[in-house]
Amino acid sequence: MDEVVCVLRSVRSNRNLQKLSVFGDIYQQEPDDKHSHEIQQLIEEVLGNSKHLKWLSLGFMLEVVTPTTLAALPQSSANCIEHLSLLDTHFINKTPVIEAVELERFLNLRSLALDFCDFTAEVSRVLANSNHVPLHRLSLVIHHLSMSNTHVLDNMPQDADWKVLTRHRANLRVYIMAFNVRNDILLRILKPSIPLGRIHFDSSTNGVSGALVDIISRQYDKSLTHFLLIKDVEQRINGFPDLSDNRNEDPLVLLAWRCTKLSHLSIHGYAVWAHNLIAIARLRGPELQVLEVTEESINFDEDAMADLDGDPLHNLIEEVSIGLGKRWHPVMKNETLYVFSETTRYFYKEMQRFSEGI
Repeated sequence: MDEVVCVLRSVRSNRNLQKLSVFGDIYQQEPDDKHSHEIQQLIEEVLGNSKHLKWLSLGFMLEVVTPTTLAALPQSSANCIEHLSLLDTHFINKTPVIEAVELERFLNLRSLALDFCDFTAEVSRVLANSNHVPLHRLSLVIHHLSMSNTHVLDNMPQDADWKVLTRHRANLRVYIMAFNVRNDILLRILKPSIPLGRIHFDSSTNGVSGALVDIISRQYDKSLTHFLLIKDVEQRINGFPDLSDNRNEDPLVLLAWRCTKLSHLSIHGYAVWAHNLIAIARLRGPELQVLEVTEESINFDEDAMADLDGDPLHNLIEEVSIGLGKRWHPVMKNETLYVFSETTRYFYKEMQRFSEGI
């Protein structure tokens, strides 16, 4: 927090500032009231003095971002903003960081990142208004929704709202990050008309079902480019959950077959059969630029791999490498990829890359 304060003090009077991006300490359990209050004041000073700010990104700031934060931004400066990220902590019963009426001021917004509970049907209608430039990138974070707090879904955009939003915005793509969200709730959220480009599941309790993966591959076959499936569990005697359980076709193989733009697939904490991994590599080929699968997630079926002699893991590496047209290997236990270990930080960086790629 000291570093954030130092940086904000140095730029608070800079009228030529064009980009401000601040990422909070997500591991801090309790807000530091002294620092939080000063950061709130400094951010409002920066916004009040800015004349050319185009990029404003405040992520996971431990309640530093409040509903009054953006009120410090003059209308002339609000017209300059092209990217806005306001990502809070995982508290559900909170006052929205931004209301639809406040968002009406941002006429030149091209990319937006919000907590899902702040992205209401009313917000989507404001963004669909013809006096706004077309929105190109929308990132949404869904936090820990369970049956006890599904009231936040009452105001979410329905399929008709998504159709209106995308009607004159053919280039709009949506990035969804879901933390510990039940499958039945996800099914309510994932409307068919969402132009979903990326989806990232991360959970320690609620696992994603094969049926949900199947629906995603059907609904978003023409838009989905990134699919990340992470479950933070210790491997038990029965192994990781198997998405293909009691199914004729593996949902991940069908995803690779149906989603013709899929270029990134990351899996940890779910069982992936070696022969299905080979099928995925063959189906997508070089177009699958990133294939990250942890070694402990891979299962071997002796019957399916019977035609291949030698070490099963070596054979898998060779076959997947041939399918992808480049050298490949699974993520080993001693490797640290922050897509698996620091999910929130990973999402924040990827959200910025996603938003920049207009």
